[in-house]
Amino acid sequence: MLAYETYQPSFDPSMSYGYKNHSYGHFSHSRKSSLSLPTYTQPNNILILGATGTIGMHITRAIVDAHSQGHFGRISIYTSLKTMVEKVQDICALEVWGVEIFWGSLDDETMFKDACKGVDTIVSCLGRNAIEKQIPIMSWAEEMGVGRFFASEYGTDIEYFPDSVHEPPHQMKLKVRAHMATLRRMEHTFMVTGPYSDLYFGAMKEHPSAGGFDVEAGSAHLLGDGNMPVSFTAMNDVGKFVVAALINYMVSRNTTLIVHSFTATPNEILAEHERQTGRSWEKNYTCVKTLRAMEKQAYQIYSPLATVLTLRRIWTEGGTLHKFYDDSLLGFVETETLEDQVRLNIAKQTGRVPGGMSLLRTLSAV
Repeated sequence: MLAYETYQPSFDPSMSYGYKNHSYGHFSHSRKSSLSLPTYTQPNNILILGATGTIGMHITRAIVDAHSQGHFGRISIYTSLKTMVEKVQDICALEVWGVEIFWGSLDDETMFKDACKGVDTIVSCLGRNAIEKQIPIMSWAEEMGVGRFFASEYGTDIEYFPDSVHEPPHQMKLKVRAHMATLRRMEHTFMVTGPYSDLYFGAMKEHPSAGGFDVEAGSAHLLGDGNMPVSFTAMNDVGKFVVAALINYMVSRNTTLIVHSFTATPNEILAEHERQTGRSWEKNYTCVKTLRAMEKQAYQIYSPLATVLTLRRIWTEGGTLHKFYDDSLLGFVETETLEDQVRLNIAKQTGRVPGGMSLLRTLSAV
């Protein structure tokens, strides 16, 4: 069980918390601030979108866990008919844990608004292919009186470098932020986590040059020269940070939270794999120039790998590092370490734990 703390500010909580600029290199983040008194109160009735997805299952698990400790009131999800059929075990697990299930299309205004009745907070965990669908959804949510919207922003900082606005994977999230800025009655929270260590540490067997750690083969493909630090967040920790942001709702009001579990270089990740497996690994390097060439070619042939290569190139160029993080503003959140994540990666790749998680398994562990 996880225990969550409430951050106690020593200043007037009615003021904006956009007091701090996050900067690295030549670019600084501007936080949307508001001097008006907040109308949103502590979250009670939460609707989750994308609850059974890659990051959604971890966020949902954390919210259900917090609910079992007495936080929040009603928890519900809005999902597709396809998910109801293909992930029936996950849906059953959620129902056992008292979660209400609404299903329908993200394009269906009537069905979505029906799911929003009585909801004060929406936590979106929609995948990359559905990011843009948040734009009409946010408007419908505001019309239904929803007070806070957690956008599906988890991952790479889309405003890190001055030219970040031109990166192809960022375009949909930038549109979502622009639309959010037009809304006047609904507050928001964006959360930047950097790459998920769970995925970065995996083996890219079909595209090894894109970087990865193959436990069975005892080989690693490292990006850059292996010495650029990368700020990671474990997927379980993303869920913990979202819950902490919900509980510390004043701190997370109308802002972009930047969080992380740990920072490590590719060489350090390899060294920890070697330490835990007790053997030396073969290692290869993919320089940034080669990574850019692979990226360009992937876009030319419309390969789904293109987005992965862009993000990995951004991370390798230092686009995850910040002088300041917001972890401490959210109270104490116990995060995973490099050692924890390497141990988990080895266990997954050697079959000691299932490689593909499900809500049925994660909720059974609550």
